[in-house]
Amino acid sequence: MNIPRQVGLLLEAAGHRCRHVGDVGLLEAEDHEIVAAAKAAGEAVLTHDLDFGSLLAFSGDSRPSVLILRQRNLHPERLYESLHRTEGRWLGALEQGAVVILEEGALRVRNLPIDRG
Repeated sequence: MNIPRQVGLLLEAAGHRCRHVGDVGLLEAEDHEIVAAAKAAGEAVLTHDLDFGSLLAFSGDSRPSVLILRQRNLHPERLYESLHRTEGRWLGALEQGAVVILEEGALRVRNLPIDRG
């Protein structure tokens, strides 16, 4: 969501399964609909939109995971390089259920479900 399709193509070439919301009829969908579709398909959401992290944090669910890219340079090759360079730190977290935020020079992981107590 809000990520260039080229990033998904680069991730697929590296062996990751990717679908763009525009390719599966969800381009105009509400965030909660995208989350529900990702959960049903056993997928994570890759986005530039912080709303997905908030939505999952308050849901109480452990799935789907979300990887939020908060970088200034949104060129597909630059985003892919950042993802590839940090893959060892986010991949396992997404498989377990997490909100991961990848910023310039920083990666934060919050395991799901997030305890609000």
